[in-house]
Amino acid sequence: MFGRRQLLAGAASLAATRFLAAARAAPADHVPHLSADPFALGVASGEPATDGFVLWTRALGLIGDTRLGYEIASDEGFRSIVRSGRVDAPAARGGAAHLEVRGLPPGRPFFYRFHLGDAVSRIGRTATMAADPQQLRLALTSCQHWEHGWFSAYRDMIEQGVEAVLQVGDYIYEKSFGSGPDVRSFGVPDPQTLGDYRARHALYRTDADLAAAHAAMPFIVAFDDHEVENDYVGEHGGVTAERTAFLRRRAAAWQAYFEHMPLRPSALLSNGGLQLYRRFRWGRLATVHMLDTRQHRSIQPCSDTKRGGQVVRDCAAVDDAAATVLGAQQEAWLDAGLMRETAGWSLIAQQTLFARLALPQGPDARWSDMWDGYEAARMRALASLSRPAVRNAVVLGGDVHSFWLNNILADFDDPQSKVVASEVVTSCLASRSGPAALFDGAAARNSHVRFHDNAHAGYALLDLVPQRLDVDLRAVSSLTDPAAQCVSLERRSIEAGRPGFA
Repeated sequence: MFGRRQLLAGAASLAATRFLAAARAAPADHVPHLSADPFALGVASGEPATDGFVLWTRALGLIGDTRLGYEIASDEGFRSIVRSGRVDAPAARGGAAHLEVRGLPPGRPFFYRFHLGDAVSRIGRTATMAADPQQLRLALTSCQHWEHGWFSAYRDMIEQGVEAVLQVGDYIYEKSFGSGPDVRSFGVPDPQTLGDYRARHALYRTDADLAAAHAAMPFIVAFDDHEVENDYVGEHGGVTAERTAFLRRRAAAWQAYFEHMPLRPSALLSNGGLQLYRRFRWGRLATVHMLDTRQHRSIQPCSDTKRGGQVVRDCAAVDDAAATVLGAQQEAWLDAGLMRETAGWSLIAQQTLFARLALPQGPDARWSDMWDGYEAARMRALASLSRPAVRNAVVLGGDVHSFWLNNILADFDDPQSKVVASEVVTSCLASRSGPAALFDGAAARNSHVRFHDNAHAGYALLDLVPQRLDVDLRAVSSLTDPAAQCVSLERRSIEAGRPGFA
């Protein structure tokens, strides 16, 4: 195991694209001479199903297409191998391999590894979903800034026996920001090209705790904004004003994101977009509806003079019926899925704060980059959450660098209106706290906010059984101490049939 100082030195070298010497591989079945470990970025699994999953790695140091060997076993010693074969690692995708596995029995752990020549990857562990589980443990995480802190919270997820990680965005950060102690540095300018974004993702994978988490648990992922640039939406840059330049940057960032995530091969679309809204069903217990609130969104309201998120006042555009967070196709997909919901718990995993948030700037003030900037879109989503088939709706989010437990009301203008759903928002895993100018005193101004903490980083641990969903907000004791532990900051429960928090 590398020490932290050695890890940082290696990471900086990788970010400068000098991590491995190049080795030519042609034709695809030819085994190249390797001068260093091609599996330095580790392994990962994702997209869990009752009969399979997706396995990922990215082979470094290769020029040209190649094929990697793989083995899947029912035991860690690989004495009982259930699958083996070869998977493509195309040069056009940076040597990334996405292996979609099907036909395995439900509810079983599996171990896997990749081969190239005499090089063997670390061993990963994953599992198929149980056909009809009676309990489920998930982790909700977001916002991990390389410079701001160690990713120690992932170690706690492994210790807690998390079955799947819901990573709802800001997996990487494209820029430095904020004052405060930094534990390490990007060491290079903000990424612009495909090579730049590949290097940024590769840098992240050198964090030992993040790499271990990917090897230990399946990840279910969707991006937010910092995977490209701050506060972009759809085809509108949040920083890059010139359209052609922004679309070029976005295309590079999206491809690099795909190349480093355990997504299905079909997730990368022919137009360069990513299919990120999808469902995961744990029998009759729970459905996770993973949403994408960046790729298809309308531009933020009243953003004519300033790009991206901002406090807007007296802004009629927040009520624009044509404005959307999800896009028409995804809205229809979500509504159809909730109309046919069969699980006891409906988890809506998306990127940001869903509930109304009265701000200190005045009664008509709204932060335009959250759902508050899209009132008509939120009302359409509330109508879907109110479908008769939906028994227990819980909205999950991140983005705002603070913990929130909220009651989702049918009408936020009426504090006595019906509670439609519960909301759990995780803080940043490793970054600065949310803006005090917006969030201080939030609970006093918003009676539907039942818990708020803007002082800690960490993640949300979710335990589901048919009768109850337990929420444990896990706060990391220090972002600057690599040996930091997580402690329970707040524990609350949602009882089946009784939405909201007391």
